[in-house]
Amino acid sequence: MSEAAASRLDSLKWVVALALVAGGIFGNSYYGDQPILYRVLALLALALITGWIASLTEKGSAFLTLVKGSRIEIRKVVWPTRQETTQTTMIVFVFVIITGLILWGLDSVLGWLASLILG
Repeated sequence: MSEAAASRLDSLKWVVALALVAGGIFGNSYYGDQPILYRVLALLALALITGWIASLTEKGSAFLTLVKGSRIEIRKVVWPTRQETTQTTMIVFVFVIITGLILWGLDSVLGWLASLILG
């Protein structure tokens, strides 16, 4: 299939996906008197269908490839232990308090100097 035909098909798929989203928004407001459970289930079904149609496009396929690659990279991450996380949190907490005290003191001194200058 030629690149122009594939591009036209992709455009058509995006139009269908947008039409489904618009239909879901309209349907949700039109059927506002129906129980919320039915409306949520209908919106979830539309979202799945829309996602499937979007995944059939070139950009959608590239996005799925990116997500799969991201999941592989996340598995390679070495996560900190509970002890390391607690220690790092405490260090940040202490530095925030120290910085707050320094800024409070600086504000007090500058306020005092401004009151001396302005009378």
